[in-house]
Formats: sequence, structure tokens, C-alpha cells
Amino acid sequence: MNRRKKIKQLLKAHAKKASAKLAPPSKSKYISKADRLKLAAESAEGAIISSEG
Repeated sequence: MNRRKKIKQLLKAHAKKASAKLAPPSKSKYISKADRLKLAAESAEGAIISSEG
């Protein structure tokens, strides 16, 4: 590889990494099973309270 090609390849790789950092995450954040159960219990509790009130 000549010098110009190496530099071009490096710049392209850096640009790709920078744009990947700016892009929104494709996967949602992991929520543990215990946290999911806790959220489900809170939402069920909130539904009961709102239907009574």
C-alpha cells in the first residue's frame, strides 16, 4: 500500500467511527428481569389506583 492509500484508509475509518458514535443506538438498553417485574408491578398498581379514584 502506498502512503496516500494508507492515510485515506485511516481517515475513512476515523470518520466511520465518529458517525457511528453520533448515530442513535439501534438496540434498547438492557433491563434485568427483576427490574422488568418491578416495573410491571408498579404499572399494575397504578392501574388499580386510577380505576378506583
